[in-house]
Amino acid sequence: MRLQNVLILVLAAATFGARGAIAQISDDVVRIGVLNDQSGLYADLGGQGSVVAARMAVEDAGGAVLGRPVEIIFADHQNKADIGMAVARRWFETAGVDMAIGFDNSAVALAVEQLAADHSRIVIAGAVGSTAFTGKGCTPTEASWVHDSYALTTSLARSIVAEGRDTWFFITVDYAFGHSLEADATSAVQAAGGKVLGSVRHPLNTSDFSSYLLQAQASGAKVVAFANSGGDMINAVKQANEFGLTKNQTMVSLLVFISDVHSMELQAAQGLKFVTAFYWDRNDQTRAWSKRFFERHGKMPTMAQAGTYSAVRHYLASIAAAGTDEAKAVMVKMRELPVNDFYTSNGRVREDGRMVHDMYFAQVKKPSESIGPWDYYNILSVIPGSQAFRAAADSGCPLVVH
Repeated sequence: MRLQNVLILVLAAATFGARGAIAQISDDVVRIGVLNDQSGLYADLGGQGSVVAARMAVEDAGGAVLGRPVEIIFADHQNKADIGMAVARRWFETAGVDMAIGFDNSAVALAVEQLAADHSRIVIAGAVGSTAFTGKGCTPTEASWVHDSYALTTSLARSIVAEGRDTWFFITVDYAFGHSLEADATSAVQAAGGKVLGSVRHPLNTSDFSSYLLQAQASGAKVVAFANSGGDMINAVKQANEFGLTKNQTMVSLLVFISDVHSMELQAAQGLKFVTAFYWDRNDQTRAWSKRFFERHGKMPTMAQAGTYSAVRHYLASIAAAGTDEAKAVMVKMRELPVNDFYTSNGRVREDGRMVHDMYFAQVKKPSESIGPWDYYNILSVIPGSQAFRAAADSGCPLVVH
């Protein structure tokens, strides 16, 4: 089937009553739904870029699997769990969606995860930080592809404390994602011999960080850690520079996307150290795919967008291997087959749904080090997947056999 014949449906977020059978719908189309923030503070890190990545994955897979066309649909959850649930319910009950992917918001992901399990559908988390997704909330039909709060914070915190910056203060977004980031970072700081002097929480999509930054400044902590992301992180870092916190305190972001650095510009972002799952300029494979993506989207891919491509390709390959799109049969193959592409080498999906892959310790370049737009990161070291992610036995997932 030609790519131009693949139907791209745009579904608006609306509330629909529960109806239709919960059993797996097997029809003549494999439908994949990208559910994420299309218009708010996380739209740049996922948004339409993740839809573009999913379409590329379908195209590269030939536009079909098992002789059936593959359709990509998408919707905006507006960072609200109830809207995300309403869209997902409609998708699973009346639209014949076989797999939902993306989310980029922990609250939405955790809500849709359980709904998908009830309907025997697969969900794959992209940029979802809460470890509960593959922990206490795990289901037989989920996977998490990009990162979680443990992977983002543990190696970073240990490294920063080892450099002598051993007192921390957190500015944390007040929902599941931020709480998870702060908790895992706190554990890592304390395990490394450091101390947490305090924390403050802010609402999602905050424009004025002045009161939070003043509290961080007054704490006297050597490190001010931002346990947030997207627009919140961008605003916090910019205002920290304006308030002069960077003169006496070290700013650390626990989650950085290349879209954030592009928005802040290197003058404000320079020196930030962080952990990432992907960088477009890491090797020949990443550069080749990223340039194709740039031609379509006009921006270099974030780790969430690159992860969406990788997950969709692996999902389609697993359908082909299973000979069906039935969720549990496909999940068996997703766990059996290694993940080998530009995104990762020899990645594997564990029984708790965690896709284990290498992570990268990175630092934002100084303006003088960059040779042009999107040349933003220095990769300092590789963190092997076995070290980057929490062990399955420690995940809290009831599906893990001890």
